[in-house]
Amino acid sequence: MPTLQDVVDLLHGWYPPDTADDWDAVGLVYGDPASSVSKVMFAVDPTLEVAREAAAWKADLLVVHHPLFLKPVHGFAATTPKGRTLATLAGAGCALLTAHTNADRAEAGVSDALAGALGLTDVRPLTHAAGPPRDKLTTFVPADAAAPVRAAIAEAGAGRIGDYDFASFSSPGQGRFRPLVGAQPTIGTVGSIETVDEVRVEVVLERALRPAVVAALLASHPYEEPAYDVVELADPGLSSAGTARIGSVPATTLRELAERIGEALPDTAQGVRVSGDPERAVRRVAVCGGAGDFLLGEVLRSGADVYVTSDLRHHPASEFVEHAGPALVDVSHWAAEWTWLPVVEARLRESLGDTVETRVSTTVTDPWHFRI
Repeated sequence: MPTLQDVVDLLHGWYPPDTADDWDAVGLVYGDPASSVSKVMFAVDPTLEVAREAAAWKADLLVVHHPLFLKPVHGFAATTPKGRTLATLAGAGCALLTAHTNADRAEAGVSDALAGALGLTDVRPLTHAAGPPRDKLTTFVPADAAAPVRAAIAEAGAGRIGDYDFASFSSPGQGRFRPLVGAQPTIGTVGSIETVDEVRVEVVLERALRPAVVAALLASHPYEEPAYDVVELADPGLSSAGTARIGSVPATTLRELAERIGEALPDTAQGVRVSGDPERAVRRVAVCGGAGDFLLGEVLRSGADVYVTSDLRHHPASEFVEHAGPALVDVSHWAAEWTWLPVVEARLRESLGDTVETRVSTTVTDPWHFRI
């Protein structure tokens, strides 16, 4: 039986917390990482009703999309709604984990799930996620000292690329220099030009590691004054993660697509709101799970025929329509993000097999109950 830490590690591997927005609050909210987990439930919102459902099912972990404590609090007494939710989970021995904007932009995350539910193909991010800023370090080392210098900077974190570490490139060459008065050269004589067989060593590193890597280089290099340079690298924009998604559908009309969306998403009071000619031809569709009007500018430039998202406000939507660009489809925020729950549930079940039971919450947490 896996521990809570085992499950957290899996989820954080798929939806890294450090990719969440700065204002967000993601990760393990409550629970003992050493405790065993045999039942995991998934929901969009950590409401009291969802907590009671998890407690009644005897879940060991509740995974939610929206944070319980998005804003800082000084306490969580059970006299408040959020406090009652946490007290219910704690009383049932159920841990709580949030994957929010880190799950929005990840591969197989919320927007990918929405694209899959709507039948999109050839799906790619609408805007690519920038990876951590990276540098390239180049230095020149006597041939017999290259190996220990490479090892030292690798131990400091240089040369880590995906699932590989100690990655570097070396090429032979000749270095020339003349020690001046006051120098204490490792090789050569003061006043004389020296030629040395050297190795050019190149490594990439995360920019945050630059001070530690350069310090390791200087400490391990045999020269009194090592030559090196650090170049900041541009993000190539090739990540499979990113904000929102764009893909293709078989030739259809806006009305037919809207009807398909209504069938694919859970029923809500809002239903599906559409702006555009019902007979408009549709082939390219952009989607963003959750509130997506911050991407309207990107959508205009994307070549999409229609944009499917939630919580479109009057003025941004009205100004967007004036550009005569893509049609707009506005769906329930909860319904759009609900599509992720079966995806992450299946992913966890595939990874952990029959060591855990999983369940998608049956509680509808859309805040709107009826429409007149």
